Amino acid sequence: MRRREFITLLGGAAGTWPLAARAQQPTMPVIGFMGSTTPSAQSQWTAAFVQRLREVGWVEGRSAAIQYRWMEGRDERAAEIAAEFVQLKVDVIVVQGTAAVVAAKQATSVIPIVIALAGDPVGSGLVASLARPGGNVTGLSGQQADLAGKRLELLREVVPGLRRLAIIANIGNPYAVLEIGEVQAAARTLGLDAATLEIRRAEDIVPALQALKGRVDALYVVNDPLINANRRRTITLALTARLPSVHGSQDHVEAGGLLSYGPNYPDLFRRTAEYVDKILRGTKAADIPVEQPRKLDLVINLTTAKALELTIPESFLLRADEVIE
Repeated sequence: MRRREFITLLGGAAGTWPLAARAQQPTMPVIGFMGSTTPSAQSQWTAAFVQRLREVGWVEGRSAAIQYRWMEGRDERAAEIAAEFVQLKVDVIVVQGTAAVVAAKQATSVIPIVIALAGDPVGSGLVASLARPGGNVTGLSGQQADLAGKRLELLREVVPGLRRLAIIANIGNPYAVLEIGEVQAAARTLGLDAATLEIRRAEDIVPALQALKGRVDALYVVNDPLINANRRRTITLALTARLPSVHGSQDHVEAGGLLSYGPNYPDLFRRTAEYVDKILRGTKAADIPVEQPRKLDLVINLTTAKALELTIPESFLLRADEVIE
């Protein structure tokens, strides 16, 4: 072989080696993350998810990619986002809220779906059972409806003479309907009159709450993506009507609600990352049991209590996991 031909051949081969090496490198797994509200509203929860992913070996942008999409509190966005994730061929879909799980499940029976937040996956028909979810769905159950009675007991402790209760809920959410039933049953047990404010859109919130002034003693807020995306508006209107409010999520109390009792959401999102880790390493969703919250937090907002001229018992404050002043 002539020297010039050998150099040309060597140069051509060298040019192909990096391409061949790149072709052999494994592709980065892609996680589809469907947020129920907005990036700013869920920043703490998302940060907990990403941090735990990093701790178990999945570094965003280096060993795993995350495609974020946001529902902005609109359930109708879920089907659109789920279809997009299927088209992108993501490796796993993380969802929040019953409506989002339903949309994802309808979009694919192949891609694993991990529930970060859902009130009652069994009661809503999303999984067969907690121990054996079956299909392509697993994750975490918030069990929010199971806590309805406890929330009302706590509310009665800090609102003397509580007799009349309003429940605000998005009746377009199947899980919210389940929780309404639990709240009404708990109210009857405690001797409370309960009326339900049924909303379906953000535009329904203002007229529903404005009509309450002077008619009820307190407000039970059923949390879901629509309510969560509009929590500041909901809480401001409740305070204007001088209504103490009880919630299932701490972020509502941070926004001015009176008290909350429910799962620690950052902890749920950290555990969601652990589910994703198992799936990316080859475990089938059907073989991973659905788990319940490990940590329930009682949070009280003293600034709101003072504005409503409520005196919170010392025994209550000592039991609280967090007191906001």
